[in-house]
Amino acid sequence: MSINKVMITGNLTRDPELRATGSGMQILQFGVAVNDRRRNQQTGEWEDYPNFVDCVVFGSRAEALSRFLSKGSKVAVEGKLRYSSWEAKEGGRRSKLEVIVDDLDFLSQRGGQQGGSQGQGGYAAQAPQQYSQVNQGYQASAPAYAAPAPAARPVQTPPPADVYDEDIPF
Repeated sequence: MSINKVMITGNLTRDPELRATGSGMQILQFGVAVNDRRRNQQTGEWEDYPNFVDCVVFGSRAEALSRFLSKGSKVAVEGKLRYSSWEAKEGGRRSKLEVIVDDLDFLSQRGGQQGGSQGQGGYAAQAPQQYSQVNQGYQASAPAYAAPAPAARPVQTPPPADVYDEDIPF
């Protein structure tokens, strides 16, 4: 069994590019910069090294997302990796690894300002109605007002004292 799942957060490196196939399928491509933190051997200081990840969204979500994403937007992306290789025009073999986006959450407001707070799912919890329509099926469909507090969970009673680890069959 193998698992192909990727979760990254970062800033868009460029404005997204929207195009359509001959059959009308919308394709949105954008790049996300993700930092890797390493210690510099000479100075002993921690330094950030950027990794640039290409991402692709297919279908009706592509056009809607293109209206709200721009260079510098902070996003959380969840998806799967896809490897592509091809013959280059100038000769030789080229290849790349990209993320096919299954879920995208906005972590900043338009203009790059930080939005949301911890525990609210970033900007998605404060998204206006137009953002909720973009992310149908995503967590971003939460209303912009505070939800009522959840009901108190019942207190679980511990197992009887005569149950020991040796009694458990695994």
